[in-house]
Amino acid sequence: MTPHIDSATLQTLLERLTEDAARCFNEGKVADYIPALAKVDPDQFGIAVCHVDGSVQYAGNARTRFSIQSISKVHALVLAMQRLESDEIWTRVGREPSGQAFNSIMQLEVENGIPRNPFINAGALVITDLLVSRIVSIQNTLREQLRRLSGSDDIGFDEKVARSEMDHKARNASLAYLMQAYGNVHADVDDVLDTYFHSCSVEMDCVELARSFAFLANRGVNPLDGKQVVTTLETRQINALLLTCGLYDAAGDFAWRVGLPGKSGVGGGIIAILPGQMSICVWSPRLDGYGNSIAGRHALEGLVAGMGLSPLG
Repeated sequence: MTPHIDSATLQTLLERLTEDAARCFNEGKVADYIPALAKVDPDQFGIAVCHVDGSVQYAGNARTRFSIQSISKVHALVLAMQRLESDEIWTRVGREPSGQAFNSIMQLEVENGIPRNPFINAGALVITDLLVSRIVSIQNTLREQLRRLSGSDDIGFDEKVARSEMDHKARNASLAYLMQAYGNVHADVDDVLDTYFHSCSVEMDCVELARSFAFLANRGVNPLDGKQVVTTLETRQINALLLTCGLYDAAGDFAWRVGLPGKSGVGGGIIAILPGQMSICVWSPRLDGYGNSIAGRHALEGLVAGMGLSPLG
């Protein structure tokens, strides 16, 4: 059984992890290849946990909103799983770790335009293509889902970030056009890119993100309203993908160090799932060479150790 920790002890731990995070403020750098993200104050840290009863505990800059970037890929996959048959998704995108950078083009050429998983950029573009062809306003649908899951009714897009990404779209456009050449992207590439960049530009804080992922700790049920988001089987499948693929080509190292299903974004956020107990969000903008938050990963290591967890043991 996973050890239980009382709320007062957990709050003390969250505050200690927040203090310790400052030690990482001299490491890494923000995602300056997206100009709008380069302006973020790099020396910030927030952490929040959402228990399966819907209650939340947090510390640090946990109420400061930031660009969630690739964390949105999980919610896009959830939308696809809610609306499409399994074969429609998994014949066009794989379920294996990539072992390559999140925006790598090399594997696509070798593997005939089929991305390794839905959490690298190419895979997320295929998921977006699937959604664009079936939902009239995918941006509004995603926004409403995030508002419902998080309990915040003012979540929206940062248009400056979306425009900045569209202005510097060359790498992602090359991925999309290559997959289109292999018959694996069907919609207009610019429509797919615009939708994808808007998804990445969503602004949320640690509390909102932790709430929006609590269903993955709660057998697919949103604890805020008691509604089933995905089935129990789909919950297990998504968590498996998060564990093996959620942190790009550092997924194995993250599983070694933290041992929880997780997903990172180059805005500095990382979400993690402790099935049956809580969802967790950490945020700090300084990234390592893989595009993952340095202070965030250290904090998750500290949280697992401080709670006495052995999730894979």
